[in-house]
Amino acid sequence: MGRSPSNKREIVADLKAQLDQCLLAIVVDYAGLSVSEITQLRDSLYPLGASCKVTKNTLMRIAIEDNETWKPMQQFLNGTNAFLLIQDDLPGAIKAYQAFQKATKKTAIRGGAMEGTALSDQQIAALTELPTKEELYARIAGGIKAIPTKLAVGTNAVPTKLAVGIKEVPNKLARALQAVADKDPEAA
Repeated sequence: MGRSPSNKREIVADLKAQLDQCLLAIVVDYAGLSVSEITQLRDSLYPLGASCKVTKNTLMRIAIEDNETWKPMQQFLNGTNAFLLIQDDLPGAIKAYQAFQKATKKTAIRGGAMEGTALSDQQIAALTELPTKEELYARIAGGIKAIPTKLAVGTNAVPTKLAVGIKEVPNKLARALQAVADKDPEAA
């Protein structure tokens, strides 16, 4: 039994809402996957801020036709497609899909869209080189932690160098007086 027009409108509205929250949409050929394998893919993506939607290409085409950000994805809407809608951790979600793909050997990336640009499978794979959200947090925290440490080291170095300099003044003065005293007998 087919879907009713009102049900189709609900699906399109849901797709539009999800796309509005996405950073990247990937079109995947899912031919040959079982329901349990698709569920496994969804379960691996969910913690990373991504979802896997299986819907008709026509409904996705309707959902993206008025949105310039996702319009380039139209060229990939043929065949059996699943849509990976990534909202949060781009590299992490792509790596999770790649691990799933390696394990099942049944799917292939057709392409994707990001910020109004169509992406090839190679370009999508290149996004995995970006640092993950956790790596970025660690880098920021390390940078923030380093500032007070460097400030403390620098602040401690000033009095130390000043003390060494003050301590050295009498020694230099004594050497200078000794040199002058040594010079005076020779001059006389």
